[in-house]
Order: sequence, then C-alpha cells, then structure tokens
Amino acid sequence: MSIRIEKVVTSGTFALDGGTWDVENNVWLIGDDDEVIVVDAAHLAEPIIAAVGDRDVVAVLCTHGHNDHVTVAPELAERLDAPTLLHPGDDPLWRMTHPDSGYRSLADSNRISVADTDIDILHTPGHSPGSVSLYLPEAHALFTGDTLFCGGPGATGRSYSDFDTIIDSIRDRLLTLPDETVVHTGHGDTTTIGAEKPALADWIARGH
Repeated sequence: MSIRIEKVVTSGTFALDGGTWDVENNVWLIGDDDEVIVVDAAHLAEPIIAAVGDRDVVAVLCTHGHNDHVTVAPELAERLDAPTLLHPGDDPLWRMTHPDSGYRSLADSNRISVADTDIDILHTPGHSPGSVSLYLPEAHALFTGDTLFCGGPGATGRSYSDFDTIIDSIRDRLLTLPDETVVHTGHGDTTTIGAEKPALADWIARGH
C-alpha cells in the first residue's frame, strides 16, 4: 500500500464562549507522492503548504468547525486549489471564524478516495454537532479530530457540545472498529481503539 500518513503540528489560539486557550493542533496529511488530503487547517498556512509540497490536494477536510481547526481553511483552499469539506452541522461554528467563506458539505457515509485508498466519513457528533471522524479500513487508521483522544473523549463543556452525544458516538461508531485501528487525534498523542475501549465505563462514570 502506497498510502502514508504525515503530521504537522501548529500552534495558536482556540476561542469560544468568550474564552481563549493556547493550543497545539495536529494537522494530518493522508496520501502518497502525488496527492494528499489535508485533515484540519489549524492556525498557520505555511507549515501545511510546505508539507504538501508539489502534490495535488484532493481536499482540505475539517473534522469540525472550531476556529483552531478551520483557521486557514479558506486560505489553503485558494492557494492549494482544493475544496474545503465540513459537515453542515458545524455551520454556526464555521461562521464565527469565516462569515464570508463557503465550504462543501460532508455527510455521514460519504467516501473520499486518495492515493487509491478509500476514506469513510463517520458522523461522530458530541464535541460539536458536525464533528466527523475519518476511517481508512485498508490502512487500519482513524482520524478523530476532537471526538476521541488518547485518554478519553473530547471536551463537551462548551456551546454546541453534549457529553451523552459524544459518548454515543464513541461507543457506537468508533469503539466498534478493530482493536488494532490506530487513532490519530486532533491534539496530543496517537492511540489505538484497543487501548481506549476498556476505559469507556470510567469515562461515563466521570461524566463531563
């Protein structure tokens, strides 16, 4: 299989509900020597464009609409001549950052191909209404944005989020995948489905 996964880490600010937090984001490139998909458009365009190089960009795919994941999406779309993809459930969040820019809609069960590999789109709401995860069955890889991290679910204590919904998404859509599936997250370390699955009951007991 020629598919490879590359990570670019960018730093900036996450802002919502009147608060701001300094964060580091994982930007993922999925592809080969000829074409890639950029997963999330966090903070700074230049490091992402440098990592893409001279490859064709199939899409700039945003796992959700929080500003730290879509910061430079319109800029990347223009400079890389690629569509921005986002689930329309996150339109209110997108408009907070990009009121005058559009995107193409993602839906559950959409399939996108890059480097002869299929990417299945899983709608996994909870962290935000339009959060999606990307599953590559052939590569045993999953990209969860801020839905599932190494150590538990993404935050749900802010506007447009819901703890019970994220637990449903993780339990029913993600933890049903093979244990060897490698989970590439929006922040922090990579993990596996098998490593996270035993902690589900603890997450539910812990609550928000």
